[in-house]
Amino acid sequence: MKFLVFGDVVGRVGRSAMTKILPQLRKEYKPDSVIINVENMARGKGITRNTMNEALTWKADVYTTGDHAWDNDGELDVLDDLSIPVIRPANYPAKTPGRGWHVFTNGAWQVAVINLQGQVFFRNHPRSPFEALDEILQKPDVAAAHIKLVDFHAEVTSEKRAFGWHADGRVSAMWGTHTHVPTADAQILPKGTGYISDLGMCGGHNTIIGMKPDGPMRMFLTQTKSKFEPPEEGSAEIGAMFIDIDPSSGKTTHIEHVRRIVENV
Repeated sequence: MKFLVFGDVVGRVGRSAMTKILPQLRKEYKPDSVIINVENMARGKGITRNTMNEALTWKADVYTTGDHAWDNDGELDVLDDLSIPVIRPANYPAKTPGRGWHVFTNGAWQVAVINLQGQVFFRNHPRSPFEALDEILQKPDVAAAHIKLVDFHAEVTSEKRAFGWHADGRVSAMWGTHTHVPTADAQILPKGTGYISDLGMCGGHNTIIGMKPDGPMRMFLTQTKSKFEPPEEGSAEIGAMFIDIDPSSGKTTHIEHVRRIVENV
């Protein structure tokens, strides 16, 4: 089975770029399934009902998120809507809105997509993603899935690399999100798990991780709090991954990073 997986969609530019490029990439790669991280979709801060409705037009099988999923606290009902295949990090308390994994069927095969968050350098403190993965893999619906995929939303590459080795041979593929900067380490780990530390983002190209440069620059130059805003127009970059997985073994057979620049969105 072939999968196209996209990094964090950031703001209006990211959404417009996805709408523009996804049909082209579908034609080029012919994926059986598409998975998209949408945690920065609403002006760079969480999701809303309107932006989720826009994302649903992309017809992804699963929409993953991360620590910003709750930034729009008035619209958290989106996470609880079982008709929408959107998930949040599974290693949060049980009372947190939403669910941490989603299982769907594609042809003769079942696919489980798990969302987890790292612990290093986060303002919130989810429990160990390592222990959470061990527990989730024992859940009957996940255990029965032929293909198991993980979006690991984490800050530091060392934690992501460690998590990849922890998951190797037990999941089909694991990719990192959150930093918005793509890494050049796509590989198949020794026991067959496809891995990359970070996909990058789907957001403004001439920006600082998806935000207009003025805000982050002011913060670094003055050490004072500054407002971060995504651009409303301009070029965009797309950070994604194409993977091919043998569903009979659950192992990745091919992995490559995909990066495109989309003009005038």
